[in-house]
Amino acid sequence: MRTRLLGFTAALLLAAFGAAVPVAQAVVPAVTGPECVADGVGKVVYDSATGLWICTGGQYDGKPITTT
Repeated sequence: MRTRLLGFTAALLLAAFGAAVPVAQAVVPAVTGPECVADGVGKVVYDSATGLWICTGGQYDGKPITTT
C-alpha cells in the first residue's frame, strides 16, 4: 500500500513540475535575433558559461535570444 501511495505522489509531483515549465519559460523576457540586430548596434553572441545565445549592445543588451 505504501508503494502505491509513494508512486502516486511522485506521479503528481512530476505532472505539476511538467506543467509549470512552459509557464516559467513564458515569463522570461526574451528577444529574437532580428530584433537584437535591428538597431545596428546589437549583436547576437553565444555565452558559453550559461549555454545561451544573448543580445549584447543596443536596446536589448543582456536579453536571451529565443529564436532567429
